[in-house]
Amino acid sequence: MDEGDTSFEWLHDQLARKGYGEICAAQLGELLGMNVEVCSSLFPLWNELPPDTYLLDGGHYRFRRHGSFVQRLGPASSVPRLLEVPQRAHWQPKTYNALHGDLTRWFAPLPQPLVHSVAWEPLLVALGEYFATIRPSAQWFIEAHQFRITTDGGIGRPTPEGAHQDGVDFVAILLIDRHQISGGETRIYTTDGTELADTTLNEPCDALLLDDLRVLHETTPIIPQREAGTGWRDTLVLTYRAKGFLDLA
Repeated sequence: MDEGDTSFEWLHDQLARKGYGEICAAQLGELLGMNVEVCSSLFPLWNELPPDTYLLDGGHYRFRRHGSFVQRLGPASSVPRLLEVPQRAHWQPKTYNALHGDLTRWFAPLPQPLVHSVAWEPLLVALGEYFATIRPSAQWFIEAHQFRITTDGGIGRPTPEGAHQDGVDFVAILLIDRHQISGGETRIYTTDGTELADTTLNEPCDALLLDDLRVLHETTPIIPQREAGTGWRDTLVLTYRAKGFLDLA
């Protein structure tokens, strides 16, 4: 990743050709047209996530919130570019999530200070417009997930379901914070299981972009660096789907 290159031709080539691309915080800011440091005031909102009560592996290491949006693409009109939809359940079939598939999961909504922040709409819209250059679409159905994975129980599992697809077109994983942990490496595979990349997001607003139709991904467990105290990994995960939200048929 060349931090001095903001043309994004290399990113477009990598995402279109290989199915994934990584960008640092400065490049994400260039894509958004703003300094991502304005987002730092929002990071404490990850301290206020309620526990995920649906974990089926018996763990208590995941905290999260969830929200849904629709992005309209194309010529400007009187319709807002980004619409927040009423709170809805998160659902995936077992074909995409072997552990939690076929569960109707209701999570707490995203905090309004996040949704109405100066950076929120530019972030979702810019990523959606960029993804449309890879796979054109008139609209995106976006799900946004705030995650905190902790080491309270010794280790935390960002992806307890293992290597998987999310059943969408594109996924963006943005790192918010890493605190006193090791691990948390994201591994990317072809759909036949061949490993393509192994990377670690280290700095706030570093991001990994995935073509979910073409690759699988997983993140390794996080381990505390010290015997005392809790470590954590905070992320914002955004998914973009052209054919509507995944819902129980």
